[in-house]
Amino acid sequence: MDITIEQPAHARLITAEDEEVPVSATLRYTADDPLAVFVDFPPEATLGGDDVTWTFGRALLEQGLRAPAGHGDVQIWPYGRTRTVLELHSPCGLALLQFPTSALRRFLVNTYAVVAPGQEDVGAVVERGLSTLFGGV
Repeated sequence: MDITIEQPAHARLITAEDEEVPVSATLRYTADDPLAVFVDFPPEATLGGDDVTWTFGRALLEQGLRAPAGHGDVQIWPYGRTRTVLELHSPCGLALLQFPTSALRRFLVNTYAVVAPGQEDVGAVVERGLSTLFGGV
């Protein structure tokens, strides 16, 4: 099944000086990788001037909309009633972004319309991952 959802999203990058800088992003989900969600940032929103995509679990997004969730590179938590924070760690540094919670919820609900929670074909995902890892050996 090759169904992809893309939803533009407006976020606010929180700087070290506590300033909020508008950033555009695209939330993306594909039925071919049903356990993951993607956040695509255009070149003008990145330090290196290249497109950047962050990938993390759909379940992490769901959890982070309700309570602090995640460890390591991606952490998500509610910030008040109308915003959700997405904290991204990379070797280049840290990015703290605030998204409207309603936009993230709408995106998540739309992903469930494509592949319901618990209905993900995990076997196919593992098979594709192993095939990629071992180069079809």
